[in-house]
Amino acid sequence: MGLHVIAFVSQKLFTLENAYPPSPTIRDVGGLVSKSCPNLMAPWTVAHQAPLSMGLSWQEYWSGLHFFLQGTFLSQGSNLCLLHGRQSPALQMYLGIWDNLPGVVKCQMEQALHLDFGTELEPRKEIVLFDKPTRGTTVQKFKEMVYSLFKAKLGDQGNLSELVNLILTVADGDKDGQVSLGEAKSAWALLQLNEFLLMVILQDKEHTPKLMGFCGDLYVMESVEYTSLYGISLPWVIELFIPSGFRRSMDQLFTPSWPRKAKIAIGLLEFVEDVFHGPYGNFLMCDTSAKNLGYNDKYDLKMVDMRKIVPETNLKELIKDRHCESDLDCVYGTDCRTSCDQSTMKCTSEVIQPNLAKACQLLKDYLLRGAPSEIREELEKQLYSCIALKVTANQMEMEHSLILNNLKTLLWKKISYTNDS
Repeated sequence: MGLHVIAFVSQKLFTLENAYPPSPTIRDVGGLVSKSCPNLMAPWTVAHQAPLSMGLSWQEYWSGLHFFLQGTFLSQGSNLCLLHGRQSPALQMYLGIWDNLPGVVKCQMEQALHLDFGTELEPRKEIVLFDKPTRGTTVQKFKEMVYSLFKAKLGDQGNLSELVNLILTVADGDKDGQVSLGEAKSAWALLQLNEFLLMVILQDKEHTPKLMGFCGDLYVMESVEYTSLYGISLPWVIELFIPSGFRRSMDQLFTPSWPRKAKIAIGLLEFVEDVFHGPYGNFLMCDTSAKNLGYNDKYDLKMVDMRKIVPETNLKELIKDRHCESDLDCVYGTDCRTSCDQSTMKCTSEVIQPNLAKACQLLKDYLLRGAPSEIREELEKQLYSCIALKVTANQMEMEHSLILNNLKTLLWKKISYTNDS
């Protein structure tokens, strides 16, 4: 595919009137969700306007197949310039500039995230996601919709009303104090996605990438300099011929110095604290692989992919009482496992391994390789104690806090006075 350049002039495409808070009704002035993005050409607009030059139909765009954007979006006087991108059937990602800051643009294209037993965790009905709220919906009604969604996802938390108000603030994309129908539709679609919801909830936390903007089901998050915990990128042709065991050993060679690895590891432990019984409940990390973690030039950990971090209440409700033959049928992602009750042939709702144990499993080889000899034995002992944590253990929360704090203290004491830290 050749280089395609699409240029457009930024302009105000809709009028924010009769919206939140002066009016009780959210009105659709423009009639299209894309019109809530005065400074951003929505992806479906590009697909619709460029079928001849790109060979791309509306259906092909929404399916996420055959689409790879090789080119540049240029916007005169607007906020976003997309430089280049990469695509998978589930997610399209672009590197770009947002208000003169580097960012990562994500466009969720998946039909759904399926649990192994066939239940959809994040229902994805293509354009149907944008059918709410409808024209004439009051702000109060929209707040009730969002509240009900949060109650289903997060459980009956006492402070859900605060989160609803936070969402209304975030939904006001152009910060004029009002929420248009287009902005409300876009916010509703994005709230179905766990990563977006988590970025809003943890927006003030150090290890969560900042949400820079959104439009439709496209959103922009801060760019992270290093997008994997360790390893080296190789052409896929070469990857085919490298044994997985040798690949893992080779990856460990391409890591920062040990003090910097320790600082990154402390960041992961702090993120585990952030999602463990936070203000809006507990979130489960269901894919703790190195490719989902990154770090910046100061070696502060940043999460680069949070799509498989899900609300515990949501997952328990979906997984319980599902038919199973063995424990292998009771898995979501790669790391969230419950057990199969052989007497009823149903999955139980209690996840076996806590987030901290999964994080320590990931960090074990990462931290032990090159660890200073004077702390290696103690570090290994603490890591194995951490990996052995079970959700069902008595006083698990106390053990969780004790092990986490001991690990952080051990690492900080060793690196506090080093230049690398």
